[in-house]
Amino acid sequence: MKILFANKFFYLNGGSETVFFQERNFLKENGVEVIDFSMQDDRNFPSDYSEFFVPKVSFKNQAGFASKLQTAASFVHSKEAVKRLASLLDREKPQIAHLHNIYHQLTPSIIPLLKEKDVKVILTLHDGKLVCPAYLMLNNNGNVCVACKGRRFYKAITTRCQDSFLNTLLLAAESYWHKWKRSYDMVDLFIAPSRFLADLVSQYRVPEEKILVLRNGIDESYYIPEDVDGGYVLYFGRLSREKGIETLLAAHSITESNMPLKVVGTGPIEHDLKRRYPDVEFMGYKTGQELLTIVKKASFVVVPSECYENCSMVVLESMALARPVIGSKIGGIPEQIEDGVTGYLFEMGDTGSLAEKMQSLWLNQEIRHNMGIAARQKMERDYSLKSHLENLMIIYKQILSSN
Repeated sequence: MKILFANKFFYLNGGSETVFFQERNFLKENGVEVIDFSMQDDRNFPSDYSEFFVPKVSFKNQAGFASKLQTAASFVHSKEAVKRLASLLDREKPQIAHLHNIYHQLTPSIIPLLKEKDVKVILTLHDGKLVCPAYLMLNNNGNVCVACKGRRFYKAITTRCQDSFLNTLLLAAESYWHKWKRSYDMVDLFIAPSRFLADLVSQYRVPEEKILVLRNGIDESYYIPEDVDGGYVLYFGRLSREKGIETLLAAHSITESNMPLKVVGTGPIEHDLKRRYPDVEFMGYKTGQELLTIVKKASFVVVPSECYENCSMVVLESMALARPVIGSKIGGIPEQIEDGVTGYLFEMGDTGSLAEKMQSLWLNQEIRHNMGIAARQKMERDYSLKSHLENLMIIYKQILSSN
């Protein structure tokens, strides 16, 4: 079996890249020949196929209108990506192409080429791009929005969901172009990491029979929990409004107990939050073993997102380390947190409800301990990386045997 793996970043840029490299490394370790296709970048991991990677492109770094226009056009349809991929396909002749995050730098224009070469195409959905041109499904006020519904992309312009009018226009044009070209119609199978995303995309864009739910996996051997309670509440993630961090800080400020709150991460509203909430410990960006240690000693973790999370890696990592999670009732989070068993759910943006859940969990260490054990068990049962990868191999074999 020979499989093309495509993702615009070939380094760990975010959660989608974590999934991408987990799958790629598993296949290589199990004797599957993997062909890489990505974008050139100094941060890239080594690849035997880097000569075929497209040159690094960034719309923000372009000076002059003509240059910006040319780059914008390449974000809709990348002739360079099509050209380089054609050469790679002719040389390697893969049977399957598994695409991850291909928007803008690689573009969905590579999908028709793959079909011309009789390659089966699988696309993992990491966000709501097929429904929302801006993929975050948020309007310019930071509120949840699905106005475009996978077809009315002009609404991205009329609602000005992006700060830049030019960026919004570009995203809408890109979506209209690929809908007209029917690029996504040529995908053989879509993989969604949550039932929420699968239902959303099938409601507005893709036939239900072409979507399969395959939850993200996490390596349980890497996340070793410890029976310790460090006596603090934890948030770790991006410090931006759609992540609900302001709701968490407001809830924390009205709790009756003196519970320490640690915040790990950086983002656009970091300095404002530090100024407004001086009693909270802002720890900055952490990663690796240092982050693991902080998470495994937390009394519990709060994920107060106010956007459509898909399959939150923050929730999974917390569960793997036997930490209960309080999460907002939005997107795929309710699939991950079993309310009252592995943590608590609260209505998105409801400061009072969140404060109540935090207070309840803080005052009962035995409940926290039992919820943490249940969270780890649920992770092993539903989100095992081993199970994820084994099911992925089954999917590959089934799609190869299909007409």
